[in-house]
Amino acid sequence: MTTNGPFGPLEFQLVLLRRMADHQPELVDDARHELGASPADMREANRRWQAMVRSPRSRSAVARYRSVLGAPESVTRRRIGDLECDALLWPVVLWPALRFEVMTAPGGAVWNGWLVRAPGEAGPEPRTAEDLRPWSCTVDEVARAFPPVQPLPGTAPTRTGLRFTLPGGGVGVAEFTWGLLQRRTE
Repeated sequence: MTTNGPFGPLEFQLVLLRRMADHQPELVDDARHELGASPADMREANRRWQAMVRSPRSRSAVARYRSVLGAPESVTRRRIGDLECDALLWPVVLWPALRFEVMTAPGGAVWNGWLVRAPGEAGPEPRTAEDLRPWSCTVDEVARAFPPVQPLPGTAPTRTGLRFTLPGGGVGVAEFTWGLLQRRTE
């Protein structure tokens, strides 16, 4: 892999993996090998992404995603309360059943960017805490499976948490990076 070429979908997936490596280094190593990338490639992709995000001449967040990932596979109008927003979806090679979703506010500001289940793809139906294995579920899937849930602040950018109710009334915590389950605690 070369680090001198344009920053595209492959490099973006390395950025996703870079943050996930904190919790799941073995899964990240396997995925990185699948992409044909070295640890240095992953670090360089992350460095370039951070430079784009922090540049004083930076384009808007949605323009940045479009320039890196190309035209979205789909754009869907959604209503959240009184607001209408757009959900832009892009495929990701590493997770063919998932899409990278960017939610934009009216006017184009990006509210959120994370992995979600692709439309029409059957997702997992976890029933127990043991079903919550790393990289098996998205935030929405855990929230639907174990209500009620309480969102928790993330420990770093791109991280989120959910406190959820286990069958029988116990409580668990799921931690996500870029919307994909990394680990759970009880």
